[in-house]
Amino acid sequence: MFTTTFWILAIWLIVNGVWTCFATHNQALMKWFGWINVIAIIWGFWAFYGAASVAALSGWFTTVNWVNVVLAIIQFYLAYRSTHATAQQH
Repeated sequence: MFTTTFWILAIWLIVNGVWTCFATHNQALMKWFGWINVIAIIWGFWAFYGAASVAALSGWFTTVNWVNVVLAIIQFYLAYRSTHATAQQH
């Protein structure tokens, strides 16, 4: 379970990270991916602390989990930011 979860989350991180870099203006999809990422984070930390770990993947698993946390924060910022920014007139 530990190894399978790691590879699923690693592939998800790559797909999600690439998508986030190229579609920053699509707020509706950014919200969806942000919430899916929250589920991936919960699942990742649950698998890391609940399953028997594989020593070779332990450090990478922690890295993938925390990078997913940072990516989710970025996605929620981009998804829920105000698009009606007011410009200062000089």
